Amino acid sequence: MAIVIRSLPPLVTADGAVYRTRICGRRRPDDGLWEGWIEFEPTRAGLPVLRTPRETTQPKLSDLRYWAGGLTPVYLEGALERAIEAALGELETDAGDVDPAPERPTYDEPAPWPTSRVPPAPRPAFEPAVGPENAVLDPFSVYREGETLLRERLAALSAAHLRAIVRAHALAGPDDLDPEALDAQELVELIVRRVRARLAA
Repeated sequence: MAIVIRSLPPLVTADGAVYRTRICGRRRPDDGLWEGWIEFEPTRAGLPVLRTPRETTQPKLSDLRYWAGGLTPVYLEGALERAIEAALGELETDAGDVDPAPERPTYDEPAPWPTSRVPPAPRPAFEPAVGPENAVLDPFSVYREGETLLRERLAALSAAHLRAIVRAHALAGPDDLDPEALDAQELVELIVRRVRARLAA
């Protein structure tokens, strides 16, 4: 049975949509591992609750709670963006008073992975400022906690944020393609490969 691991402050999208946010989890019946996903409930009645695919798999409930406690606002914003894109909906809501998050998840499992690739979102009008202090995460410190964790954190970010990380930490070598020409998945692979190589040197 699914449970709410953590309830978080609401997120507001650029168009004013307000989503109650909760981290949910369940113990898988096949292998006993705990998997976590994120649910976003719009405050406007009549709209569906959005959910992400599995965000993490942990051996114990305490590990899942630890993971949920480390999620940053940037990670959650990226997860909401992915959930909206996967639903292929243009949701418009009005910001208003927000009730406390419910005690039970809406779903009993994470969303299935999409069978076809969702078209990338339009590039934002500006790119994040360049510099390690302005990057949304430090890939080297996260990699020291595990490559899988780094991949999970990177997968929640937009291509613009990933390019900012590449530039801020000078991860694109002379033999690499221009990061501007890479999509999000290719940027994740570039970052992981370069971070792994530097830390192994």
